[in-house]
Amino acid sequence: MSSTATTPASNGDQLLRVLAVDDEAPALDELVWMLGRHACVRQVVPAGSGEAALRVLHEQQVDAIFMDVQMPGLSGLDLARVLSRFSTQPPVVFVTAHEQHAVDAFELNVVDYVLKPVRDERLDQAVRRVVRQVQGRESAAEPDDDEQIVVELAGVSRLVPRSEVLFVEAQGDYARLHTTGESHLVRVPLSTLADQWREAGFVRIHRSSLVALGHISEWRTEGGRTTVVVGGHELVVSRRHTRALRDLLVRRAQPLGRGGS
Repeated sequence: MSSTATTPASNGDQLLRVLAVDDEAPALDELVWMLGRHACVRQVVPAGSGEAALRVLHEQQVDAIFMDVQMPGLSGLDLARVLSRFSTQPPVVFVTAHEQHAVDAFELNVVDYVLKPVRDERLDQAVRRVVRQVQGRESAAEPDDDEQIVVELAGVSRLVPRSEVLFVEAQGDYARLHTTGESHLVRVPLSTLADQWREAGFVRIHRSSLVALGHISEWRTEGGRTTVVVGGHELVVSRRHTRALRDLLVRRAQPLGRGGS
């Protein structure tokens, strides 16, 4: 049987048993206090190092981990990498003063990335994201594959669900994610996202653009030029990708009058 760290504690009322990890005692005390006041948290277990956290995880069951990134010895990133190898892992939230680790957090699929000094409303948002993930894990018939992407907006790092991304544009070695009313630059090449997000319904329509099939509302062909409309944006489809995209859209459409009676 695998380590107890891989199995969330049973909590039908969704009250969380949380592990808080920070090598600085004042910061750890504050995090324990702030988490302990939250209505969704029933217990907070403190750990003063990554090694201490790993011992707790092998001995006890927890629903989520809130931890610092930069710690001597086993860092938060190191511990998150260890947990990523488990078949099921408690949701992880990074609580740190360092913005530069947001890309690493994206790669490790952490639930949230909270910057110090921690504000009550920001921590509340992170806890509620954890609760939603735990609830989904316990009740969904299928796993929730809505990946969370770490983005920065006005100096604040936050997570954007992949399902909110309408289309993606290449900008050199970066990619710009477009959601309704916003856009976010991430340090990931478009070619990488095209490979990673193919199974989630994203398709290449041009060498510099990727679209979510489910968000395409219109298809236009005029004078040999094909475009699609996604979230009010008209995007050009290259001739190379036109036939494949059209076939995908036709297959996704449900013809009227078909299906079971």
